Amino acid sequence: MELEEDAVGNLVALGLARYEARVYLALIRRESYTAAEVAREADVPRQRVYDVLDALVRRRLANAHPGRVATYSAVAPELAVARLVALQRESLERLERASDTLAASLQPLWADGRRHSDPLDYVEILRDPTVIAERFADIQRQARRELLSFCKPPFVAPAENAEGIEAARRLHGAGGTVRAIYSSGALEDAGMLANVRSFAAAGEEARFTADLPLKLVIADASLVLCDMPDPVAGADSTTALVIEHPALAACLRLAFLTVWETAATAPEPREALRS
Repeated sequence: MELEEDAVGNLVALGLARYEARVYLALIRRESYTAAEVAREADVPRQRVYDVLDALVRRRLANAHPGRVATYSAVAPELAVARLVALQRESLERLERASDTLAASLQPLWADGRRHSDPLDYVEILRDPTVIAERFADIQRQARRELLSFCKPPFVAPAENAEGIEAARRLHGAGGTVRAIYSSGALEDAGMLANVRSFAAAGEEARFTADLPLKLVIADASLVLCDMPDPVAGADSTTALVIEHPALAACLRLAFLTVWETAATAPEPREALRS
């Protein structure tokens, strides 16, 4: 029974309706059947079996034998399967032709739509810390050549930041650049020290400075994530901006490199990283 159900499922996958699959499997069990006999054998309603048999004959999976009482027989399974595969292949080719035509007809509309975008659609505003952390992880995963960061508390990403460590390892292994500048305050936390050590092992270059104006990530000189602390509510209320704008990213990259040149390679807490 299980073998038969598997066969029915495979025939359905090849394009037969379930009743058609069951009738075909009934037909192969002996040389020929009448419609009434195959309906009982396949457990298909009598009023449906004639349509099912006609469909199998049209697909050349069964043969009809006229007579006082018409009978039906199955074609050999290897031939039936080959014909079903051929029908599926023809259907796929038709779909490919239709999809090519559809894509070609829609392309001008899509291209025209790109010229009518919102002038600020490259700016994404995030306020939920969980969403900010998820977006940060996405940017780390998507970076392909360079990842530059200003790192200062408070942190929205998990202390271990496995996504960031994996991104650093991947970029470093591919010959890319991963650099981070940490504020001295970031090193006062033991968990953060361990995190810096893990990033260094993954290939990140780190430098340190007394203070940083904000948290910042620049990916591939085209995408920026920065926090904008609320000047009234203080550091506990943060809005993050994700900006996909190469000109702005290039400007902030120059600012990063300027701080990088003056930042220390090993502040006093750095010895803890080497222990």
